[in-house]
Amino acid sequence: MITIIDYGSGNISAIANIYEKLNVKYKIAKTAEDVVGAKKLFLPGVGAFDETISKLDDTGFRKVLDFEVLTNKTPIIGICVGMQILAERSDEGTLPGLGYIKGHVKKLDEKSLKQKPYLPHLGWNSIEQKKNCQLFEEIDNEIGFYFLHTYYFQCEDNADVLTTTIYGESFASAVNHDNVYGIQFHPEKSHQNGIKLLHNFALL
Repeated sequence: MITIIDYGSGNISAIANIYEKLNVKYKIAKTAEDVVGAKKLFLPGVGAFDETISKLDDTGFRKVLDFEVLTNKTPIIGICVGMQILAERSDEGTLPGLGYIKGHVKKLDEKSLKQKPYLPHLGWNSIEQKKNCQLFEEIDNEIGFYFLHTYYFQCEDNADVLTTTIYGESFASAVNHDNVYGIQFHPEKSHQNGIKLLHNFALL
């Protein structure tokens, strides 16, 4: 059972539709109480860092997420800004992140880019896997995934980097520490690779 957290940020319906087609059981958590006892957690995110963190705080999800993820060790995956708020802080804002993975969020370096428009990083890009992980089993690395972002997650520990992608510079496009996973790209827009990754998460 995948619990998709609906705190007012992210494309909930697209993720739910994929799990529906995969015949994977899911539920949409509208309140913090809906998260209690979850088997797997899905944290979407669209927008700016501080706005997203504020929504998580205001809806009461943050406290219960801390307990489920840090104490119960429930697997969680964050996508796009949902990944970035897993960090301790971001150059995009001033509020503290969830801090589930040590590191902070930085802006992609425009000076390393040669073609306009420089930012955001928009469209398909390949990935390079840095360590084996079930999340990326049977994924076509060359086709890669669909990206839309201006900031990226810089891990304090390189061992927490699952995949990297090159856009001017190399950045972490997926991260993992224990039961916490984050992906910068959009699986719901990444066709078969995205569908396969979402299925792999359900099997973790």
